[in-house]
Amino acid sequence: MIEVWSWPTPNGHKVHIALEELGLPYRVIPVNIGAGDQFKPEFLAITPNHRIPAIVDEDGPGGGRLTLFESGAILIYLSEKTGGRLIPAAPAQRYACLQWLMFQMGSVGPMFGQYNHFANYAAEKLTYPVERYTNEVRRLHRVLDKRLSQSEYLAGSEYSIADIATFPWVRNPDRRGIDLAEYPSLRRWHDAIAARPAVQRGVAVLADRQRQGPMTDAERENMFGATQFAAR
Repeated sequence: MIEVWSWPTPNGHKVHIALEELGLPYRVIPVNIGAGDQFKPEFLAITPNHRIPAIVDEDGPGGGRLTLFESGAILIYLSEKTGGRLIPAAPAQRYACLQWLMFQMGSVGPMFGQYNHFANYAAEKLTYPVERYTNEVRRLHRVLDKRLSQSEYLAGSEYSIADIATFPWVRNPDRRGIDLAEYPSLRRWHDAIAARPAVQRGVAVLADRQRQGPMTDAERENMFGATQFAAR
């Protein structure tokens, strides 16, 4: 049984979806990032970066205990644990999968996250960062749409961890002022993945814990202020 320390965010959903797709047994340990659970000693013992998700697998490599953080690394690990499922076997397609996984980790996640912060969460709405990240979010949607006009999935003809990593960030496009009708190939891809039963189960994990309403000052401090002290 894999322990998944997580919360209902796009990065958390990546791991939930992968576990559901792979049929691996897991137990979720909620880490309420608005309440500051990410700074508790038991969580920091798993990930010094105090970010969800993280996993603990008591049946890790060689039968030993493995702790792992960073969602991209977790997706690769879960694939390899199940014999390479969700990563294409052919070398060119394998590297395409890893390329688009890194694209999500280095571009889609950080840029979409910055947009969400400045447009939706920041106490002071500043024009420049909102415009900056709005433009970048739209650019990245164009990159994805172009790729998906050329292939069924991000890595080619096979559904992979690259798609699993990217989908949670693309869903709910209205939160970023995006109309997927402007990106028809991306919308086709989004709708096909959203219809997968394992994906639906994955995004339902901890859905009842989703924060509702405006962010409180305490939540804002835990998510964006207290982080400066976490590594001390």
